[in-house]
Amino acid sequence: QVQLADSGGGLVQVGDSLRLSCAASGRPFTSFDMAWFRQALGMEREFVAAIRWTGGKTAYADSVKGRFTISRNDAKNLTYLQMNSLKPEDTAIYYCAGRAGPGNTFPPSDYRRLDYWGQGTQVTVSS
Repeated sequence: QVQLADSGGGLVQVGDSLRLSCAASGRPFTSFDMAWFRQALGMEREFVAAIRWTGGKTAYADSVKGRFTISRNDAKNLTYLQMNSLKPEDTAIYYCAGRAGPGNTFPPSDYRRLDYWGQGTQVTVSS
């Protein structure tokens, strides 16, 4: 079993940056694909970014490409989402998620295919 704890959200202004962190515990997650999703009020949970368990491949939603960067530090069991040039439409609860990587297609852009979830961290971008 893997437990995920995400953090780093907050209230920022348009154009600001934030870095979200996701700490994994319970078992080594080095073989896990990791992803970030977000859910705005009244909307369905949507894919934001993912990083392959090997660390060599990443994927992004078109809406965040060029502004967000996903990374991982397996030695520390951490996954990050660096968010730059934030916009009001980035306002949402952000969730980190993971699943076993080997044998699964990438990216895991369908939230129903992720097995482990953080509790979510609120990001609010004010104009």
